[in-house]
Amino acid sequence: MSRALVLFTGDLRVHDQPALTAAIATHAEVVPAFVLDEKLLAGSCGAPNRLAFLLDCLHDLDSSLRARGGALVLRRGEVVEQALRLARRWRVDAIHITAETTPYARSRHERLARACAAERVELRGFPGAGVVAPGELVPPGGDHYRVFTPYWRVWNQRDPGQPAPAPARIPAPAGLPATRLPALASLTAARPSPELMPGGETEARRRLEAWRRGGLENYPDGHDDLAGEGTSRLSPYLHFGCISPRAVIARTAGRSGSGAFERQLCWRDFHKQVLAARPELPRRDYRPRGDRWRRSGRDAEAWRAGLTGYPIVDAGMRQLAREGFMHNRARLIVGSFLTKLLYLDWRLGAAHFAGLLLDADVASNVGNWQWVAGTGNDTRPNRVLNPMRQAERFDPAGDYVRRHVPELAPLPGATAHRPWRLAAAERRRLGYPAPVVDHELAARELLRRRRGAGGAG
Repeated sequence: MSRALVLFTGDLRVHDQPALTAAIATHAEVVPAFVLDEKLLAGSCGAPNRLAFLLDCLHDLDSSLRARGGALVLRRGEVVEQALRLARRWRVDAIHITAETTPYARSRHERLARACAAERVELRGFPGAGVVAPGELVPPGGDHYRVFTPYWRVWNQRDPGQPAPAPARIPAPAGLPATRLPALASLTAARPSPELMPGGETEARRRLEAWRRGGLENYPDGHDDLAGEGTSRLSPYLHFGCISPRAVIARTAGRSGSGAFERQLCWRDFHKQVLAARPELPRRDYRPRGDRWRRSGRDAEAWRAGLTGYPIVDAGMRQLAREGFMHNRARLIVGSFLTKLLYLDWRLGAAHFAGLLLDADVASNVGNWQWVAGTGNDTRPNRVLNPMRQAERFDPAGDYVRRHVPELAPLPGATAHRPWRLAAAERRRLGYPAPVVDHELAARELLRRRRGAGGAG
């Protein structure tokens, strides 16, 4: 009797799960499994926010598998070693896994391939992390697209295909052990953010349907409205594979607002193909600008704590700390502030985001940070987002600021509608700090530094 091990990684779902679908179609029995990777647990993936979300995802996945006759076999340790132990224990003929694109995942896949070959176990990799896998779209004479717009044009012409339904039944062998998920406290002593979204495929599909009915139509005009919550908030679920981007497109295609939303899904694939071509991206500038970043622990800590004296920046940073999520427009604002006005290294920002964001995908996190720092794929590397103008444009009534910076909520009179323009006396009265930097002087200084280094772009 043929038997396959389905090794779940960043694909924690049963709908449109190619590795699981193929295993059921080609083998008499299937063993679903997940390994808590000790190496990843020791890094940013072991941050409390993502661990809490991951445990939700695993609980939901196990419930979905059990409803279909299966169960999730859980192990902890080194992934290749644990996968091979499971392969021997259950005498499987093949291991099915979703192919991922980070340097670590690719290295893990290569090690697993060598181990499977030595054990005479077939290893099959399947797509599923994106709509288009890295390498499928390449420009003439190049290995990847360096600018987003040309990539979007060709990406938008491809048919993503229809997502596969969830299997009605999973033919699991008898004797699968009961799944015992660890308590969060056994994995980390740190506490997660107090207002995390719940994880799991069930929640992802519920959110997609609710947003499809109530938010998609207004997305093109409302996605930058900081106070309006006009985004889907599906990014954490896409990152953990609770829902596939192909399934999202299938449910939104042809509806008003879908084009602008699909463009955001395309950005995920764009960053993945850049990282696949340049695996050193988390450490090195994609396009060096000759930056000699400042070192200021005081300014860095003020930024992390949301105490820069710029309400729109502080609101974004406090939303991140409280929710493990930040509005995309706020991400651009706080990223530009750190790298262009404080002139601090983008890697500092990427590391802080990786420690708190639920959706801190390596490719998107690093790619977006390099983009906003001007060292990545932005065609205007020295653009500086003026935090005052950004607040006036995208939070004109100040509702986003007051929601996340409560000491500014009781401002009286006309100032209550313009919390980004605080007089010094008001700051002192409210206990709100003075600005850590003059944004106009800092913007001019950035250009001077870049031009002096020959990196004006």
